[in-house]
Amino acid sequence: MAEFKNLHGISDESLMERVQNGDHEAFSMLVHRNAKMFYAAAYRMCSSADDAEDIVQDAFMKLWNNPGRWDAGRGAKFSTWFYRVVTNQAIDFMRRKKGAKEIDTFDRIMDESPGQGDILEEKERDAMLEKAVQSLPERQKTALNLCFYEGLSNKEAADIMGVGVKALESLLMRAKAGLRTELERCGMLSRDGEKRGQKYYG
Repeated sequence: MAEFKNLHGISDESLMERVQNGDHEAFSMLVHRNAKMFYAAAYRMCSSADDAEDIVQDAFMKLWNNPGRWDAGRGAKFSTWFYRVVTNQAIDFMRRKKGAKEIDTFDRIMDESPGQGDILEEKERDAMLEKAVQSLPERQKTALNLCFYEGLSNKEAADIMGVGVKALESLLMRAKAGLRTELERCGMLSRDGEKRGQKYYG
């Protein structure tokens, strides 16, 4: 972290201005500061650690090779703008890869403290829930992930997706309805299943 000691108090937007002037250190700081957040966003879109890393790396390399894409004059936060870049990159990636992969979610446990005997059941529920989310249309899934997983406000998510707040809210409503239908179909909305799904559609 010593190499960034002179950059810690500088905003992402100011770092981007330096990047546009070819400042490698500013770019490294930007990546160091934001990579984990954007990786999480990409992972929520594709459910693959390797693919998420590729998506974020490609997005940052495109940024370095063409920093002029960032227009400070538009007044958008860097994080909001780059969320859009990463989201679009992830969507393009998934379209190219569609039908060629099986989503693997069995290595993740969403409940932090299940009993040992319940771990397999928890993993199975997680897989069913993840499959339901991944089955949504791309724009609905993107809206759901940005608002519920990334914790962004409706306005921030709408800006990232390039739509109005009302359109974003409509996407969320349709996503929740589709998710409810899918969870009901696979029997996850009874007892524990009801509780596990409600963060998305409730």
